[in-house]
Amino acid sequence: MEEEDIGSATMEANGTIVLLLRATGEGGIVGDGRLVYPPAHPRYKEVLRHVGGLRPGETKPVAPWPSST
Repeated sequence: MEEEDIGSATMEANGTIVLLLRATGEGGIVGDGRLVYPPAHPRYKEVLRHVGGLRPGETKPVAPWPSST
């Protein structure tokens, strides 16, 4: 994982995307999260597009999402 990446995305054999993400904050605060997006999830295509596409068994780094503010 590169410094600017926030985690990794892996596609399972059935097409499900699993994101393992990390957030850090002031004072050394660290938070880890695991988000699971099956193909029927409403945000599936958005996540797949954000990571630049995935194939089953493939893992890619995840860049931060653009700020919504």
